[in-house]
Amino acid sequence: MAIVNQFDKRNGITYVYESVSHWDKEKQQPRSKRSLIGKRDPVTGEIIPTDGRGKKRRNPEAGTTEVNPGPVPFTVADRKFYGATYLLDQIGDSLGLTEDLKACFPSLYKQIQSIAYYLILESDSPLFRFEKWSTLHRHPYGANIPSQRSSELFAGISEESKQRFFSCLAKRHQPDEYWAYDTTSVSSYSQTLRQVQYGKNKESDPLAQLNLALVFGQDSGLPFYYRKLSGNIPDVSTIKNLLADFKVLGFDKVKLVMDRGFYSEANINALLGERLKFIIAAGTHLAYIRRHIDGIYDSIRSFENLDEQYGLYSSTILTDWEFQKERPNKKDVIREKRRVYLHAYFNIEKYADEEAHFDRRLLSMKGEILSGKRNPDHETFYKKYFEITDTPVRGIKVTIKEDVVKQTKRYFGFFALMTNEKMDAITALTLYRNKDLVEKAFGNIKERLNLRRLLVSSEKSLDGKLFVAFVALIYLSYLKKQMQDKGMFKDYTMQSLLDKLDVIECFENPGHDLRVGEILNKQKLIYEFMGVETPS
Repeated sequence: MAIVNQFDKRNGITYVYESVSHWDKEKQQPRSKRSLIGKRDPVTGEIIPTDGRGKKRRNPEAGTTEVNPGPVPFTVADRKFYGATYLLDQIGDSLGLTEDLKACFPSLYKQIQSIAYYLILESDSPLFRFEKWSTLHRHPYGANIPSQRSSELFAGISEESKQRFFSCLAKRHQPDEYWAYDTTSVSSYSQTLRQVQYGKNKESDPLAQLNLALVFGQDSGLPFYYRKLSGNIPDVSTIKNLLADFKVLGFDKVKLVMDRGFYSEANINALLGERLKFIIAAGTHLAYIRRHIDGIYDSIRSFENLDEQYGLYSSTILTDWEFQKERPNKKDVIREKRRVYLHAYFNIEKYADEEAHFDRRLLSMKGEILSGKRNPDHETFYKKYFEITDTPVRGIKVTIKEDVVKQTKRYFGFFALMTNEKMDAITALTLYRNKDLVEKAFGNIKERLNLRRLLVSSEKSLDGKLFVAFVALIYLSYLKKQMQDKGMFKDYTMQSLLDKLDVIECFENPGHDLRVGEILNKQKLIYEFMGVETPS
């Protein structure tokens, strides 16, 4: 149970609510219920209780009588678009997101929400057009946020408040949920941001970049943590600090899903050392992986190992990992065996594609040698796969090293996952493939949230803008999961769904309650699928 203060800028009154959070088993999501308990006295700070219907309770000692103040009056008649922002309001309440933002950013949470709404609903528009959108829409802050004010807002989002917010989100994650972890690059034109560096850009963009690491709940479909990284930091180097962040934030019982870019001996040791559960992809070029594949090479393609759903063969190998952990204080190293499971997979179609691609490359490289137009970048390939002789009489002769080619092709079509939690190979593969939640979320960040190019010039503004975009991503992720679960993508894109609701108007008139315009049956159905009551 929590006490929530909500300031109404229209009448200057701070209302006090009792908020109780609970887990809705039917909808499989956190919910909260608020009850009005009074108003906050602006002078003494005390709560003036009400009977729950806006009436002050009788004070027998003072001999006062109850006064019904009636509905909160509007001072100016106005009409605004309300349907889409109302949906976001309700999502924020049901997820506890509004409550967490208010607790961590008491003076800024409405501005943060309003800018997040704008990023969601006006994905193609720059932030300086917020004023026009604000005059047409009802939103949490209820007023314009000029460009200068938004920069101040971003700079005012402190690291301490963000950490508290991440901790609040983590407490709402579902128990025993696997967390997908991945990184992406965001390009920038800035020459002043220290973490904007040239590195391996995942979209082959020639600009300097900033890297973002994101943690996603696979069952809930919601993000609850991100990190900003220097643009030249490789994926494999990020695990150590991620685990340190988890400790600081109080995350326990962590289960991570990662791709092979994070695989290294040091990272496996770190994960095992922290007793964390994980699923991580491992490249078949590694001697450790190849040694175990060799053990099941002749048996994996049996009928019993074929999975019809994925169309591939699989086998699980229980093995040991040579765990090592340095202890700087004692100046020694712990060495022991830890049990891990290696899941090997063979895809016959993947094998055929890789073999055909490799054979074409062999022909191309052989042609380069025979033509006398050797590429210096290909010399290593030439030496590995060809015997080359050049005599004055016979000229250039190229012979393929059949044994080397055969050894290379031996592992085509294979891929592997490593886990330290007991499960079958197909369960591990299903959990791993759910990791595409993160990849799709990165698409939302860059496209819908207008972050493909970072248009900020200071570190503080960058940090703040990324945080507001992350808040917007939580709303978008909830919308996307609901649309997928209810099969709505066959009728709507996310943008068309929001546009469908965004035409619903509300009316503000002096002396009257807020009134909502006409709502069509299709619009009511959207609210129903989203788990939200139709506005009235």
